[in-house]
Amino acid sequence: MNQPPNFNPLARPYCWMEWFSFGPWLSLTRRTFLAKATHARRALVLGDGDGRFTAHLLRTNPTIEVDAVDSSSAMLQELRRRAGPHVGRVRVHLADARTWQAPVPVLFHSCDQPYDLIATHFFLDCLTEPEVRRVAAGISRAAAPSAMWLISEFAIPAGWYGALIARPLVSLLYGCFGLLTGLAVRTLPDHASALRDAGFTPVERHSRLGGLLVAECWSDRTRSTTSSPGG
Repeated sequence: MNQPPNFNPLARPYCWMEWFSFGPWLSLTRRTFLAKATHARRALVLGDGDGRFTAHLLRTNPTIEVDAVDSSSAMLQELRRRAGPHVGRVRVHLADARTWQAPVPVLFHSCDQPYDLIATHFFLDCLTEPEVRRVAAGISRAAAPSAMWLISEFAIPAGWYGALIARPLVSLLYGCFGLLTGLAVRTLPDHASALRDAGFTPVERHSRLGGLLVAECWSDRTRSTTSSPGG
Protein backbone atom coordinates (compact mmCIF):
# COMPACT_ATOMS: atom_id res chain seq x y z
CA MET A 1 0.00 0.00 0.00
CA ASN A 2 1.33 3.41 -0.97
CA GLN A 3 1.84 6.16 1.58
CA PRO A 4 -1.14 8.52 1.82
CA PRO A 5 -0.72 11.75 -0.16
CA ASN A 6 0.31 14.84 1.80
CA PHE A 7 -2.42 17.45 1.44
CA ASN A 8 -1.16 19.61 4.32
CA PRO A 9 0.45 22.29 2.09
CA LEU A 10 -2.83 22.69 0.16
CA ALA A 11 -5.15 23.12 3.13
CA ARG A 12 -5.27 26.93 3.11
CA PRO A 13 -5.23 27.59 -0.67
CA TYR A 14 -7.36 24.56 -1.61
CA CYS A 15 -10.63 26.47 -1.80
CA TRP A 16 -9.14 29.08 -4.13
CA MET A 17 -7.41 26.45 -6.26
CA GLU A 18 -10.74 24.72 -6.70
CA TRP A 19 -12.55 27.95 -7.54
CA PHE A 20 -10.04 29.07 -10.15
CA SER A 21 -10.08 25.65 -11.84
CA PHE A 22 -13.77 24.71 -11.70
CA GLY A 23 -15.60 27.73 -10.33
CA PRO A 24 -18.58 26.73 -8.13
CA TRP A 25 -19.18 23.37 -9.81
CA LEU A 26 -17.35 21.08 -7.39
CA SER A 27 -19.03 22.72 -4.42
CA LEU A 28 -22.45 22.48 -6.07
CA THR A 29 -21.83 18.82 -6.86
CA ARG A 30 -20.99 18.08 -3.21
CA ARG A 31 -24.27 19.66 -2.09
CA THR A 32 -26.50 17.94 -4.68
CA PHE A 33 -28.18 15.60 -2.20
CA LEU A 34 -27.70 17.63 0.97
CA ALA A 35 -31.46 18.01 1.41
CA LYS A 36 -31.75 14.22 1.72
CA ALA A 37 -29.55 14.32 4.84
CA THR A 38 -31.76 16.49 7.03
CA HIS A 39 -33.02 13.51 9.04
CA ALA A 40 -29.67 11.73 9.46
CA ARG A 41 -28.34 11.47 13.00
CA ARG A 42 -24.79 10.14 12.65
CA ALA A 43 -22.51 10.73 9.69
CA LEU A 44 -19.17 9.38 8.57
CA VAL A 45 -17.34 11.82 6.30
CA LEU A 46 -14.15 10.58 4.66
CA GLY A 47 -11.65 12.93 3.04
CA ASP A 48 -13.73 16.12 3.08
CA GLY A 49 -10.62 18.22 2.65
CA ASP A 50 -11.08 21.69 4.12
CA GLY A 51 -14.54 20.76 5.40
CA ARG A 52 -16.93 22.75 3.23
CA PHE A 53 -19.40 19.89 2.88
CA THR A 54 -19.24 19.12 6.60
CA ALA A 55 -19.92 22.78 7.43
CA HIS A 56 -23.00 22.82 5.18
CA LEU A 57 -24.20 19.53 6.66
CA LEU A 58 -23.91 20.83 10.23
CA ARG A 59 -25.78 24.03 9.36
CA THR A 60 -28.65 22.28 7.59
CA ASN A 61 -29.02 19.46 10.13
CA PRO A 62 -29.00 20.81 13.71
CA THR A 63 -28.86 17.40 15.42
CA ILE A 64 -26.40 15.39 13.33
CA GLU A 65 -23.08 14.26 14.77
CA VAL A 66 -20.14 13.76 12.43
CA ASP A 67 -17.06 11.57 12.44
CA ALA A 68 -14.56 13.15 10.02
CA VAL A 69 -11.60 11.06 8.88
CA ASP A 70 -8.61 12.49 7.02
CA SER A 71 -4.89 11.79 6.82
CA SER A 72 -4.11 15.53 6.68
CA SER A 73 -3.89 17.32 10.03
CA ALA A 74 -4.04 20.71 8.28
CA MET A 75 -7.22 19.77 6.40
CA LEU A 76 -8.84 18.60 9.64
CA GLN A 77 -7.87 21.89 11.27
CA GLU A 78 -9.58 23.76 8.42
CA LEU A 79 -12.63 21.49 8.77
CA ARG A 80 -12.93 22.31 12.46
CA ARG A 81 -12.54 26.02 11.72
CA ARG A 82 -15.29 25.94 9.11
CA ALA A 83 -17.58 24.04 11.48
CA GLY A 84 -17.59 27.16 13.65
CA PRO A 85 -20.20 27.07 16.42
CA HIS A 86 -21.14 23.50 15.46
CA VAL A 87 -17.66 22.08 16.06
CA GLY A 88 -18.87 20.34 19.22
CA ARG A 89 -20.80 17.91 17.01
CA VAL A 90 -17.67 16.86 15.12
CA ARG A 91 -15.16 14.18 16.08
CA VAL A 92 -12.04 14.30 13.93
CA HIS A 93 -9.87 11.27 13.27
CA LEU A 94 -6.36 11.86 11.94
CA ALA A 95 -5.96 8.58 10.09
CA ASP A 96 -5.52 6.93 6.73
CA ALA A 97 -9.11 6.15 5.70
CA ARG A 98 -7.88 3.09 3.80
CA THR A 99 -6.95 1.38 7.07
CA TRP A 100 -9.08 3.23 9.63
CA GLN A 101 -11.57 0.92 11.32
CA ALA A 102 -15.05 2.35 11.63
CA PRO A 103 -16.62 1.39 14.98
CA VAL A 104 -19.03 -1.49 14.46
CA PRO A 105 -21.99 -1.25 16.86
CA VAL A 106 -22.63 -4.39 18.89
CA LEU A 107 -26.14 -4.84 20.23
CA PHE A 108 -26.33 -3.72 23.89
CA HIS A 109 -22.55 -3.32 24.04
CA SER A 110 -21.74 -0.09 22.20
CA CYS A 111 -22.54 3.56 22.78
CA ASP A 112 -21.76 4.25 19.14
CA GLN A 113 -24.84 4.21 16.92
CA PRO A 114 -24.45 2.96 13.33
CA TYR A 115 -23.88 5.54 10.63
CA ASP A 116 -27.03 6.47 8.74
CA LEU A 117 -25.10 8.83 6.45
CA ILE A 118 -21.77 8.35 4.70
CA ALA A 119 -20.19 11.04 2.53
CA THR A 120 -17.16 10.74 0.25
CA HIS A 121 -16.76 13.76 -1.99
CA PHE A 122 -13.89 13.67 -4.49
CA PHE A 123 -12.18 11.16 -2.26
CA LEU A 124 -12.68 7.72 -3.82
CA ASP A 125 -10.81 8.91 -6.91
CA CYS A 126 -7.70 9.08 -4.69
CA LEU A 127 -7.91 5.31 -4.10
CA THR A 128 -7.25 2.21 -6.15
CA GLU A 129 -10.19 -0.08 -6.81
CA PRO A 130 -9.02 -2.71 -4.26
CA GLU A 131 -8.75 0.11 -1.68
CA VAL A 132 -12.28 1.31 -2.50
CA ARG A 133 -13.50 -2.25 -1.97
CA ARG A 134 -11.85 -2.48 1.45
CA VAL A 135 -13.25 0.89 2.50
CA ALA A 136 -16.76 0.00 1.26
CA ALA A 137 -16.72 -3.33 3.09
CA GLY A 138 -15.70 -1.67 6.34
CA ILE A 139 -18.34 1.02 6.00
CA SER A 140 -21.05 -1.55 5.28
CA ARG A 141 -20.35 -3.23 8.62
CA ALA A 142 -20.71 0.09 10.47
CA ALA A 143 -23.71 1.40 8.52
CA ALA A 144 -27.32 1.36 9.62
CA PRO A 145 -29.91 -0.42 7.49
CA SER A 146 -31.02 1.96 4.71
CA ALA A 147 -28.00 4.22 5.36
CA MET A 148 -27.37 6.76 2.61
CA TRP A 149 -23.97 7.11 0.95
CA LEU A 150 -23.45 10.42 -0.86
CA ILE A 151 -20.67 10.48 -3.45
CA SER A 152 -19.16 13.14 -5.68
CA GLU A 153 -16.60 12.12 -8.26
CA PHE A 154 -15.02 12.90 -11.58
CA ALA A 155 -16.11 10.69 -14.46
CA ILE A 156 -15.23 10.12 -18.08
CA PRO A 157 -18.42 10.09 -20.18
CA ALA A 158 -18.74 8.18 -23.43
CA GLY A 159 -18.24 9.84 -26.80
CA TRP A 160 -15.95 12.52 -28.16
CA TYR A 161 -16.30 14.74 -25.08
CA GLY A 162 -15.02 11.98 -22.82
CA ALA A 163 -12.17 11.04 -25.15
CA LEU A 164 -11.02 14.55 -26.08
CA ILE A 165 -11.89 16.66 -23.03
CA ALA A 166 -12.70 14.67 -19.90
CA ARG A 167 -10.02 11.99 -20.10
CA PRO A 168 -7.09 14.40 -20.75
CA LEU A 169 -8.39 16.74 -18.04
CA VAL A 170 -8.63 13.94 -15.46
CA SER A 171 -5.12 12.80 -16.42
CA LEU A 172 -3.87 16.37 -15.97
CA LEU A 173 -5.48 16.60 -12.53
CA TYR A 174 -3.90 13.32 -11.45
CA GLY A 175 -0.52 14.54 -12.68
CA CYS A 176 -0.82 17.85 -10.81
CA PHE A 177 -1.90 16.27 -7.55
CA GLY A 178 0.82 13.68 -7.94
CA LEU A 179 3.41 16.45 -8.06
CA LEU A 180 1.83 18.52 -5.28
CA THR A 181 0.89 15.79 -2.80
CA GLY A 182 2.60 12.56 -3.84
CA LEU A 183 -0.70 10.94 -4.88
CA ALA A 184 0.22 7.69 -6.63
CA VAL A 185 -3.19 6.87 -8.17
CA ARG A 186 -3.51 7.74 -11.86
CA THR A 187 -6.86 6.27 -12.96
CA LEU A 188 -10.43 6.54 -11.73
CA PRO A 189 -11.49 3.40 -9.81
CA ASP A 190 -14.72 1.56 -10.57
CA HIS A 191 -16.35 2.58 -7.30
CA ALA A 192 -19.84 1.51 -8.47
CA SER A 193 -19.01 -2.19 -8.61
CA ALA A 194 -17.23 -1.95 -5.24
CA LEU A 195 -20.30 -0.39 -3.60
CA ARG A 196 -22.65 -2.95 -5.14
CA ASP A 197 -20.47 -5.80 -3.89
CA ALA A 198 -20.59 -4.24 -0.40
CA GLY A 199 -24.41 -4.32 -0.46
CA PHE A 200 -25.21 -0.77 -1.53
CA THR A 201 -27.75 0.09 -4.22
CA PRO A 202 -27.74 3.18 -6.47
CA VAL A 203 -30.72 5.46 -5.85
CA GLU A 204 -30.12 8.65 -7.81
CA ARG A 205 -27.43 10.20 -9.99
CA HIS A 206 -26.88 13.71 -11.38
CA SER A 207 -24.11 14.96 -13.66
CA ARG A 208 -22.59 18.35 -14.38
CA LEU A 209 -20.21 19.77 -16.96
CA GLY A 210 -21.27 17.28 -19.59
CA GLY A 211 -20.77 14.29 -17.31
CA LEU A 212 -17.30 15.25 -16.03
CA LEU A 213 -18.71 15.63 -12.51
CA VAL A 214 -21.22 13.21 -11.02
CA ALA A 215 -23.15 13.19 -7.75
CA GLU A 216 -24.62 9.90 -6.58
CA CYS A 217 -26.86 8.76 -3.77
CA TRP A 218 -26.60 5.09 -2.73
CA SER A 219 -28.50 3.17 -0.07
CA ASP A 220 -27.63 0.14 2.02
CA ARG A 221 -30.91 -1.45 0.99
CA THR A 222 -29.66 -5.05 0.93
CA ARG A 223 -29.52 -5.36 4.70
CA SER A 224 -32.66 -3.28 5.21
CA THR A 225 -34.72 -5.65 3.06
CA THR A 226 -33.18 -8.91 4.28
CA SER A 227 -32.95 -8.22 8.01
CA SER A 228 -35.50 -9.94 10.19
CA PRO A 229 -37.79 -7.89 12.49
CA GLY A 230 -35.69 -8.95 15.45
CA GLY A 231 -32.50 -7.64 13.83
